[in-house]
Amino acid sequence: MLLIPAIDLKDGHCVRLKQGDMELATVFSEDPAEMALHWLKQGARRLHLVDLNGAFAGKPKNEAAVKSILQVVQEFAVDNDIDEIPVQLGGGIRDLDTIERYLDDGISYIIVGTAAVKNPGFLHDACGAFPGHIIVGLDAKDGKVATDGWSKMSGHEVIDLATKFEAYGVESIIYTDIGRDGMMGGINIEATVKLAQAVRIPIIASGGLHNLGDVEALCAVQEEGIEGVICGRSIYEGTIDLGQAQARADELTEGDLA
Repeated sequence: MLLIPAIDLKDGHCVRLKQGDMELATVFSEDPAEMALHWLKQGARRLHLVDLNGAFAGKPKNEAAVKSILQVVQEFAVDNDIDEIPVQLGGGIRDLDTIERYLDDGISYIIVGTAAVKNPGFLHDACGAFPGHIIVGLDAKDGKVATDGWSKMSGHEVIDLATKFEAYGVESIIYTDIGRDGMMGGINIEATVKLAQAVRIPIIASGGLHNLGDVEALCAVQEEGIEGVICGRSIYEGTIDLGQAQARADELTEGDLA
């Protein structure tokens, strides 16, 4: 079970939002690259980046910050003799040229969210052009998918879209319960498991992680196909110690999904 620190980028800073509201942003660091290094030193094996400005603008807005993070990640990997530390990125990615540019910069996985729902042809093309590098982000409330920074409900069922996108060839799905994101009220385990059981590709849980008990609850259902969890406000506010939680997850899931 991977614990994946989130670095949400707004105006070049590392922030966290409550329920996707740009007006409810807490700045946790003026230097996202330094924050990335902090989580790597705590034992992170993958990083989750979101260009929040990009998500709302529909085009990349924090590329300089992304590049600075990638440089730190690459240097850390070399210094510690690590083959690769994957970095996944979402937010405002709407065309194949942008995907190619980010992959060339060193991003491992591109997360397509709103564009996957509104323009499934684009997602299909992206999976064909960059196999193994495309993750879909499905943000949902009460089983229905939301788009446009969670401001609009699409009416699509999560499982229907997930099975459709699996057939396109997406690498995995990040499933966020937007009613819980940033609220630290606990992961929606039931909905996450239900989705994982409906597809064969891995699910990454997101939204509501609060404490070690949530990590342990996810580890208990990992064999359903849940490979990781996005860690946001919990690790920034200290309700979870990333290093200790990853060690506990390793202990509980050793050998699972091998």
